[in-house]
Amino acid sequence: MSRRIAIVEDDPAIRANYSEALRKHGFDVSAYAGGAEALSAMRARLPDLAIIDIGLGSDPDAGFALCRELRALSGSLPIIFLTARDSDFDVVSGLRLGADDYLTKDVSLPHLLARISALFRRAELAREPQALEETIERGALTLDLKRFAVTWRGKPVPLTLTEFWMVHALARHPGHVKNREQLMREANLVVDDGTVTSHVKRVRRKFQGVDEVFEHIETAYGMGYRWKE
Repeated sequence: MSRRIAIVEDDPAIRANYSEALRKHGFDVSAYAGGAEALSAMRARLPDLAIIDIGLGSDPDAGFALCRELRALSGSLPIIFLTARDSDFDVVSGLRLGADDYLTKDVSLPHLLARISALFRRAELAREPQALEETIERGALTLDLKRFAVTWRGKPVPLTLTEFWMVHALARHPGHVKNREQLMREANLVVDDGTVTSHVKRVRRKFQGVDEVFEHIETAYGMGYRWKE
């Protein structure tokens, strides 16, 4: 069965080009010009992955609002921002809202397909039964690999799948430094260093949301990150 991708893009030519390209690679594509119609359709049936522009019609931030709504519907739906906006502020805003990836429209089709494939591989891992550990406990941290749920001091931490796998990569071997390349590989990400940094910052904030003194993800300057017990 073909994987279903939803594209939300207000430019008719761009929307048609991406839709045609993805269909040629075997995806079942639904395309929408605006956030309202996309949200209505996806509430009825979620796609396997969503690609969203930020500015839609007269609303320069409609894509951000749509991402927020979709993340409320599903914590595991892979979401990619594909936009002409390349400022650090927009990238960080998109990731904070729960997007798994952020690309600009000058990205090549092979690169876009690689990002999509990486997110689908991660989704497949989420559905596979775990042959080894089903639960990882590191002090106050508990990772449930069957439900992809995280708790800290007994309180749930609302991580996306990307964030879950990053915490998993760090917490499996406390004290060991994971560089950005290793984190990308273990979380099935194909992103740049800055995007990894943004994800880590967002994970820290989510833990601090349940424990304001949380400081167990350490930056090893010039090397990467480690989990401190």
